[in-house]
Amino acid sequence: MEAASESKNPAAKPSRDAERKLHVLIVGPSLDILGGQAVQAARLLKRLQDEPSLEMGFLPINPRLPGPLRRLQAIKYLRTVVTSCWYVVSLLARIRKYDVIHIFSASYFSFVLAPTPAILVAKLYGRKIVLNYHSGEAEDHLQHWPSAIRTLRLADEIVVPSEYLVRVLARFGLPARPIYNTIETEAFQFRARPQLRPIFLSNRNFESHYGVDTVLRAFAIIQDRIPEATLTIAGDGPQRWALEESARELKLRHTEFIGQIEHDKILALYNAADIYLNGSLIDNQPLSLLEAFACGLPVITTNAGGIPDIVTHERTGLLIQCRDHQAMAAAALRLLNDQALAERVIASAREECRKYSWDAVQAQWLELYATLGFATQRATRVAVP
Repeated sequence: MEAASESKNPAAKPSRDAERKLHVLIVGPSLDILGGQAVQAARLLKRLQDEPSLEMGFLPINPRLPGPLRRLQAIKYLRTVVTSCWYVVSLLARIRKYDVIHIFSASYFSFVLAPTPAILVAKLYGRKIVLNYHSGEAEDHLQHWPSAIRTLRLADEIVVPSEYLVRVLARFGLPARPIYNTIETEAFQFRARPQLRPIFLSNRNFESHYGVDTVLRAFAIIQDRIPEATLTIAGDGPQRWALEESARELKLRHTEFIGQIEHDKILALYNAADIYLNGSLIDNQPLSLLEAFACGLPVITTNAGGIPDIVTHERTGLLIQCRDHQAMAAAALRLLNDQALAERVIASAREECRKYSWDAVQAQWLELYATLGFATQRATRVAVP
């Protein structure tokens, strides 16, 4: 009975397995690409490097070429070719040294460029694969790119950061386990807001599916009612010119586009603001909402994608329908005029952050790696006596 129980518990492996560290390689975007996946990859690597049972490595999907070759990465189109070639060479050189390959994944063309080569090389070397799929555009991606479904099935485990993506992938016959994104609650300092001021923040990238235009239209209504209201808009992307033009057409005052902010400098923006606005049309589990929670910044957001899994209306934030800028403005005015509601939302959101702490997810990652990694080690010992 004891032996049977031990075999079912990944944490209770034979001592011969326990004596050897598991080698885990994270393949994902570096912080040279500003975005949620890069932040999550960096946080996970930092935490796991302190685990005595693991030997961690990191391979960026956007490697910097060495020496003079780096100049090629400044040339449009050519940089994609040379970076991809260097990335594949790096995969071939390094993956064979690890037991588990943990691959971060987005959707569409980036799925072809980044996770697909890593999956194929890992299969070539017989390594176990954790495919960490993060895209809020999953449903559209899998509907229109059926080849991605076949590639995803090559993974030994698909991990997603939300119950929403579990449901989406299940509709395509892809089982996935949820392990939440983490936030560094100790880094994002909570600030009490005993009286909300009309100081607003948006910090999503300037892409159409993030709905920053909804935020601008909502703010125009807010400013008609509260002329001194201010809005800071952090971010960058292909819609920048259109959004700035829209702000001019709406005759917005006290509105500042400050560009892309490095993640380690975002705390000052959260602390300076009193209400966070998010207009997403497609989304999964945006880190910015969780970070706002941690900082005591009340959130008004659309109900896109997986957002209702982390924001409960009138408990941890205020939810509105997508594209409804009038409802967003009304929710903002409501918060400003109802301090009791604001305080309840802030307190509940702060408590919600516990689900996304490292303590809450650490054991899940270690168990997953152990289950897959020891299997790789045993297979390697059989293949190479």
